[in-house]
Amino acid sequence: MSDVNPRPAPAPVDGAERRHARRGHLTALWNLVFRVLRQLGVHAGKFYVTVGIFLVAGAVVAVAGTLAFAELGEHVREGATQRFDVAILRWLGAHQTPSLTTAMVELTPLGTGLVVLTVVGVAAAFLWHTTHKHSARLLLAATAGSILLNNVLKLYFHRPRPDVFDWGTHAASSSFPSGHAMSATVVYGTVGYLLARLQKHGWARALTLTITTLLILLICLTRLYLGVHYPSDVIAGIVIGLAWSGFCMATLEASLLLARRRAPASVAEEAPTPKEHATSATSGAAAAAPAAAPAQVSSPTL
Repeated sequence: MSDVNPRPAPAPVDGAERRHARRGHLTALWNLVFRVLRQLGVHAGKFYVTVGIFLVAGAVVAVAGTLAFAELGEHVREGATQRFDVAILRWLGAHQTPSLTTAMVELTPLGTGLVVLTVVGVAAAFLWHTTHKHSARLLLAATAGSILLNNVLKLYFHRPRPDVFDWGTHAASSSFPSGHAMSATVVYGTVGYLLARLQKHGWARALTLTITTLLILLICLTRLYLGVHYPSDVIAGIVIGLAWSGFCMATLEASLLLARRRAPASVAEEAPTPKEHATSATSGAAAAAPAAAPAQVSSPTL
């Protein structure tokens, strides 16, 4: 017989004691939020819920960015940002150097229409040739939507260009929002996102996204340094560009989920590349297979 005393059963915890800690004055709201999160956790494995999450996430990003842009645009129309804008441009104008000006003049065309369209054309052709047709369509749609949206917004706000100091480059159309900032955010951001999806190493993905971010910020800085945009123009271009590109990226992921369900073979190449540790394990297993079963070599006939 064993003399080990059985472990006493835990004392029941009163439900009132569990709820004793106050959640604040918004208890009903928090209960609703937790209930929704629990339901999402239960049903997140379902296919159409996952698709819906992508679409809702894209819509949330688009709405949040649009609201932020509208708020900024209202401040710009009221002149609330003018003092800040002029102060930044005066500081940049006072710290210009000939060599830095030359570099900025050379870099700013990376955000012009011709260069951006060339990048889009080459990237879309590469994606289409490598059977990433959904990604190619996304890039073309994001670029076309960005151009159309920027022109509409420029016509609506019709803000004059700054005249704080002499421009270092040619500029046309109105100032708000910055077309360079918006097109760079949408095009280079989308291309960087698509490239990161196809890389298996985590460091390569991080490096791609870092270079993409630095390139976008550098293009935006050239517009301020050369005096053709106010800082609020550039910020607005980035915000609305993130809203549009974020919506497009979420739509791509949702459409790929639907395509994989209907015709998995047609979008095999569109799946994100597995991470490094997964591919290493697979390659190790593949390398061990030939060693287990050596090939039979027939002797040559003499």
